[in-house]
Amino acid sequence: MTRTTPPRPVDVEAFFPELAALRRDAVRLHPRAGDPGIGDSSVGGPLLWPEDEAWPRCDEAHLPVAFDTPESEPVPLVPVLQLYAADVPDLPYPAGSDVLQVLWCPFEHEPQYAPRPRLRWRSSAVDTPLVLDAPRPVGAPDDHVPDACVVHPERITEYPSWDLPPELSETLRERFDQLEGQTGWAYQRHLSVAGGIKTGGYPDWTQEADWPDCAGCHRRMEHLLTVSSVEFDGASWRSWLPEEDRPKEGTVLDLPFEERMAVQCAPGLMLGDMGGIYIFECLHCPDRPSAYRFDCS
Repeated sequence: MTRTTPPRPVDVEAFFPELAALRRDAVRLHPRAGDPGIGDSSVGGPLLWPEDEAWPRCDEAHLPVAFDTPESEPVPLVPVLQLYAADVPDLPYPAGSDVLQVLWCPFEHEPQYAPRPRLRWRSSAVDTPLVLDAPRPVGAPDDHVPDACVVHPERITEYPSWDLPPELSETLRERFDQLEGQTGWAYQRHLSVAGGIKTGGYPDWTQEADWPDCAGCHRRMEHLLTVSSVEFDGASWRSWLPEEDRPKEGTVLDLPFEERMAVQCAPGLMLGDMGGIYIFECLHCPDRPSAYRFDCS
């Protein structure tokens, strides 16, 4: 089943032509509970991982938590995301690769106080036995380990929110307020950046923008993807809830809690207080270094 974001409730570039030069394409992944296989794009599903390739582990210190954490041995990373080029062709796949995999250590780490992600680009042309059951670390927080979900990629257009240049933000502030007063549509919540798990576009920052610079070439990294706790909130659902998930009557907030969570937070993640992890890559350096940021309410 596809997922379709409703058309923007107003023509953003007609009201704010200054934003046309800042538009970016993003791909909303719309994860929903399912039973993905190794050959599928997924959130929290099995990964295409050869048996003869060591499963990645974290041997760094974790922050104290309220449950037992293994201190004597490295912690296996957990699958977070797998994307095949056939489903999400817009990603900057390195030469010879057509699969992006994201894993992370589900325990919290300094200085981000969040799971620490790791990227793996690979070719789908694997002709050796595969790992069928990913190891799960003892004591991992359930809300840091995504439930298995199928994805429904959808390309959309985004405009900057927290990433608006300060002078432009000040120029447009009064017109943003006028539009909201006249139509009820708020630029930041309803028109600019989509939440949820997505690739490309702009990070759906909860706080001020914090783009990393590459340690090698010192240029600003590109936003590769976001893994967020929720696909929308109590305000933004009006604009970003897919057509196929809208109730026949009333609003999404009228749905029973379980049905609402099945749409709003299908993978069962809760990173801090409805936070997100934003992953970046440097496309200028040959080794494609990556970095991440975390923020929450």
